[in-house]
Amino acid sequence: MCADMPEYKETLNLPETDFPMRAGLPKREPAWLERWNKIGVYDRLRDKAEGRPPFTLHDGPPYANGHLHIGHALNKILKDMVVRSQQMMGRDARYIPGWDCHGLPIEWKIEEQYRKKGKNKDEVDLIDFRQECRKFAEGWIDVQREEFKRLGITGKWEKPYLTMDFRAERIIAEEFQKFLMTGTLYQGSKPVMWSPIEKTALADAEVEYHDKESFTIWVKFKVAGITEGAAESGEKFDLRLQDAHVVIWTTTPWTIPSNKAVVFGEDIAYGLYEVTGTPDECWVNVGDKFLLADNLAADVMGRARLNDDQWKRVRGIDADELRTLKIRHPLAYADGAEGYWDVERDFRAAEFVTDTEGTGFVHCAPSHGMDEFELYRDLGMLEQVITYNVMDDGGFRANLPFFGGKYILNRKGGEGDANKTVIDKLVEVGGLLARGKIKHSYPHSWRSKAPVIYRNTPQWFAAVDRAVGDGKDTYGTTIRERALNSIDQLVTWTPKTGRNRLYSMIEARPDWVLSRQRAWGVPLTCFTKKGALPTDEGFLLRNAEVNARVLEAFEAEGADAWYKDGAKERFLDGIVDPAEWDKVDDILDVWFDSGSTHAFVLNDREDGSEDGLADLYLEGTDQHRGWFHSSMLQSCGTRGHAPYRGVLTHGFTLDAKGMKMSKSVGNTISPEDVTKQYGADILRLWVAQSDYTADLRIGPEILKGTADSYRRLRNTMRFMLGSLSGFSEADRVEPADMPRLERWVLSRLAELDEVVREGYAKYDFQGVFSAVFTFATVDLSAFYFDVRKDALYCDGDSERRRAARTVLDILFHRLTTWLAPVLVFTMEEVWLERFPGDDSSVHLIDFVETPANWRNEELETGMAKIRRVRRAVTASLEMQRQDKVIGSSLEAAPVVHVEDAETRDLLATFDVDDLCITSGLTISGDPAPAEAFRVPEIDGIGVVFEKAEGEKCQRCWKILPDVGRHAHPGTCQRCNDALG
Repeated sequence: MCADMPEYKETLNLPETDFPMRAGLPKREPAWLERWNKIGVYDRLRDKAEGRPPFTLHDGPPYANGHLHIGHALNKILKDMVVRSQQMMGRDARYIPGWDCHGLPIEWKIEEQYRKKGKNKDEVDLIDFRQECRKFAEGWIDVQREEFKRLGITGKWEKPYLTMDFRAERIIAEEFQKFLMTGTLYQGSKPVMWSPIEKTALADAEVEYHDKESFTIWVKFKVAGITEGAAESGEKFDLRLQDAHVVIWTTTPWTIPSNKAVVFGEDIAYGLYEVTGTPDECWVNVGDKFLLADNLAADVMGRARLNDDQWKRVRGIDADELRTLKIRHPLAYADGAEGYWDVERDFRAAEFVTDTEGTGFVHCAPSHGMDEFELYRDLGMLEQVITYNVMDDGGFRANLPFFGGKYILNRKGGEGDANKTVIDKLVEVGGLLARGKIKHSYPHSWRSKAPVIYRNTPQWFAAVDRAVGDGKDTYGTTIRERALNSIDQLVTWTPKTGRNRLYSMIEARPDWVLSRQRAWGVPLTCFTKKGALPTDEGFLLRNAEVNARVLEAFEAEGADAWYKDGAKERFLDGIVDPAEWDKVDDILDVWFDSGSTHAFVLNDREDGSEDGLADLYLEGTDQHRGWFHSSMLQSCGTRGHAPYRGVLTHGFTLDAKGMKMSKSVGNTISPEDVTKQYGADILRLWVAQSDYTADLRIGPEILKGTADSYRRLRNTMRFMLGSLSGFSEADRVEPADMPRLERWVLSRLAELDEVVREGYAKYDFQGVFSAVFTFATVDLSAFYFDVRKDALYCDGDSERRRAARTVLDILFHRLTTWLAPVLVFTMEEVWLERFPGDDSSVHLIDFVETPANWRNEELETGMAKIRRVRRAVTASLEMQRQDKVIGSSLEAAPVVHVEDAETRDLLATFDVDDLCITSGLTISGDPAPAEAFRVPEIDGIGVVFEKAEGEKCQRCWKILPDVGRHAHPGTCQRCNDALG
């Protein structure tokens, strides 16, 4: 440039914005939270949405115990994206956060505090203990509430629902009373999963499976002759069975003292096997005979250390013959046994016996196994086979011969002394054939992480197959029928596989165990008749007046009222004689608490659901056996159907290698760490970019990639803000008057509007973000913005520039609102940069309606062809740049040979040099010469490089022949006109 040449930079329409390149989210996000709280965004949305169709996402309550983990963040962010997107699509989208406050984990924490102080829980006043549990939960609710809010979650935070609120405890008790009054509640005694460490029954959802090494033993039950009935019918005892033994196999030696029977398979082939030789050390002798399933005999003899030539099959024996045999417990007639095991064991066929492992015979302790329990329940023989040998702490009752005071587990959940003592005693009496150890998947308490056992205890149950006497029979007459029909007729599942999982669980589930033997929870508010049996008529007090008294007390004082001195008399006096009734002090399963939340959130609050149904329950896949399940059962028992219309499930969070996160392994990532380093929007963007229907991986490199996507999107928004500076309605151009390039952008917007709305409606956040991100970075930043920069910067008040700015305004309103449910902080920043104001917020705006007639598929098809030409040109120019022939694409004026006539005609309707960012460009229909540049995957296009002729415009930098011929020195015609 000559020394006296004017400086034209100040005359350009360069972008103007204070929107920073660097987000600084960790420091800036808290200010937006304060702002939203100050202007009351959530409540203003409720006022704005009055009269709209409601949408209620019912929050599954997290447990008020400890800081949030990344799974909590995933769950709450997904919920927030649902609520925000539904609101912006024209619904009245309500979100009431809640907490699960009762139950064993909190009780366990308070007990731990007591133990550290040398205090005994049982010596503390029960109500004082419950108050300490309440304070513990309150403290963590406050902590978790702030941690959730920091993630940008919107909702009724100042008035959440808590299962320990007095009103909630009253309604939970009322829901329980409905089971009492409709006849689905009963007291029974059967094996339940029991935690000896926590001294309570556990629900399926409170159990997780881990590998455990267990003792495994092969035990001998002596054949003691044939039954009297068989003898009377003329059957003769085969003397070859004299001194023979039926062999069983078990991985729970501690259940042998509770054995009451052995069962066999009706269709299994059995044989009598004899020992013909022995090694030096074993527990068998030559001549010993054993009854075994033929398919398992070789394995059993191998376990007994016998070689193949040291045993033989004497003969076969079928089920009819087995039925005639009598067998004895291995401890029968043992010295010191006090005759406890002398009664002959029951011996019969059972359907659950197989010959795939073990011996083909199954030892039955119906107090400790459901198959056995159900067998003898159906036979009407439970009274003969139920034992009470194992106490609530997992120890044998003190007066049990040989084993009294022995424990299945030690106090830390490790192996106790019961198994070894039982095995040693069996060895002593000659009752053991073989022993070993096995590693297998075994149930553990998810709280204490200690193994659990099956233990027969009196518990309270909700019958899932008993007709519910409430007349709400649209979906069926029993809880199970109602649940299964609701799953198929009422509920929409996302993903659809969730339907099958819950259906199969409910189809096969047993009755619901409602009771727990703990202190912190809502009690089972019922009374039992003194001296009556659970099967007796009138065993349970069903009295509406008593129930009302209880509910009134709970409303005023909470569930503590049940445990105060004189509570029984307070509730019964003047209605029935208190002396004739016992008060039940068990607490409800906490899954009943959370399963009842629909009753005091959806049905009881002004901001609940108009019809008592949630539009969506959204939790992790583990809640098919947890909250989805218990809510379904509870609501089907009291309302006749599911409490929800839709269920969405997400996977678990894993580390970057796909491993489960564990503090001990050191691969955890906390939400707090992510927000401190990157900001909450990056965590939200990670959720939106992930396929939540599967397990989600997260790690430092994954977050770096997410942050990179964020930066690209932020730059797109920054360009729009800068280019829209000073835009007013006077600048607006109607779509019909726009150039074809702008109309193509509007067509893409119309197409994308459908994708966004449909995606948000289906909760497909990954699909929505992927579509918007691709559009913003590929169609806009890499193409449209790249092409239109020249017009935006250099044109005067041209129709082309005004059309481009109109399109940018249209884009701005759609992109900011479409992305607001995901990037809640950033889109607020973008919005306020353009529309500042004390009450301004993007979150008070709905998605802008996009006219369907903007869509022009013919134009989109044509633009796809044009972009293929552009790709070929830019690739050819990049080669020239790498060879240092040119420094800028504006130095080029290539000749582009295009074979397709239709494409050439399309190119004639565009400023092709602007499309390719060159100073000139010639389209030719002639065959491309051999030296032409070609892109292998783009057929029919060849590019011949030519340098642009003329001088460089000192304002727009294009090289044109007319530069220097106008009033303004060193400018082209366009720039000269712009300067006026």
